[in-house]
Amino acid sequence: MNKIETPVFQLSNKLTSEQISFFKRYGFIQFKNFINKEAVSLFLKEIERVQHFLLENEIKKVNGIPLKFGRDVDGSQLIQRIAFTSYYSKTLSDFLKDDRFQNLLQLMGNHKGRIGENEKDGLVFNHYVNDGESGFRQLGWHTDSPRDLFLGSRILPMLNVGLHFDDCAFNNGGLRVIPGTHNQGLLPLLFRKKYFIDNTADKREVGFDIEAGDLTIHDGRLWHRVQQSSLTGEQSRRRVMYFPIITGAYQPKHEASPTPFYHKLGQIKFSGSIKPRLAFLKNQLKNNLKRDVE
Repeated sequence: MNKIETPVFQLSNKLTSEQISFFKRYGFIQFKNFINKEAVSLFLKEIERVQHFLLENEIKKVNGIPLKFGRDVDGSQLIQRIAFTSYYSKTLSDFLKDDRFQNLLQLMGNHKGRIGENEKDGLVFNHYVNDGESGFRQLGWHTDSPRDLFLGSRILPMLNVGLHFDDCAFNNGGLRVIPGTHNQGLLPLLFRKKYFIDNTADKREVGFDIEAGDLTIHDGRLWHRVQQSSLTGEQSRRRVMYFPIITGAYQPKHEASPTPFYHKLGQIKFSGSIKPRLAFLKNQLKNNLKRDVE
């Protein structure tokens, strides 16, 4: 596992040819200082307000997507994953209209992309803490593409855009990716790793030095995970907010939306053989396609 050495990119009014070429080759890109420290503090206060509202009103799901609960370092209740965060915040919803995000659509190539504020899981806030009763310390290997299969659609291009709220040096864990895997075929995309179960370091993976305010973008087909912090307590805190840029038919979520199957995938145990997993995914895809036709 190595720390990635990349040029220092800034996201302004237009992507440069160097930035586009880098993303096409590796499947990810990091932009430094996308927002300043004052904006970081503002967003964190707004997210804290949203969390308080959700806890006070005992909300467990948003548009069919379960919230993930845990405990903070002081023992207080903590929501460690909030989906559709912007539903409860005009400040965060307005943030998604930042003109600079429109420049990222160039990374979709010939596909017409859009910000998925009301689709997939919307604007998601993840809060990792390596301490005590925290239920969210790491995230196993996965790509974002099987969501399309479970929703009865073919795999479509998408981007995952992450805004980071804490400094997280490479040695302190955080985002890990396997460069170039966004160009893999269907079978490696589905079966290269055991989705969400496998947390093993890969000799080809790379990590980052992240500073609060940085922006990262990765292709949804890229294999990635979140490494558990080597520290504990307050020093292990890692907060990131991300949203999808997607294409295809508009599929907004609403209060009556069912919980997608992919939110249960990480709890399913498979044998080491590829055959049971392949049969399982085929059956799930077949059932979803049948449901959509009906």
